[in-house]
Amino acid sequence: MSLTKRHKKGVELIEINGNLCKGCDICIEFCPTDVFRKSDRLNRKGYYLPVVAKVEECTGCRLCELLCPELAIVITDERKPGNVKVNTTHGD
Repeated sequence: MSLTKRHKKGVELIEINGNLCKGCDICIEFCPTDVFRKSDRLNRKGYYLPVVAKVEECTGCRLCELLCPELAIVITDERKPGNVKVNTTHGD
């Protein structure tokens, strides 16, 4: 299960791996631009998943990616040279 949002400005892709996420809400609490919000969607383990609500507000600071204890968030910024998109999400 992967929740993905794309936007033409700012970052190219914010991906939340729903199989890894444990609903700790660190991404929601620490995002300086309030990109994430809590959803009513549960993953297989019964955790409420965050969703990318305002991808256009993302500055690409990667704080969510760095703080996520489960490494469930991946930010791809195609504006930066050398970035390669790789999707290794399995399941659901």
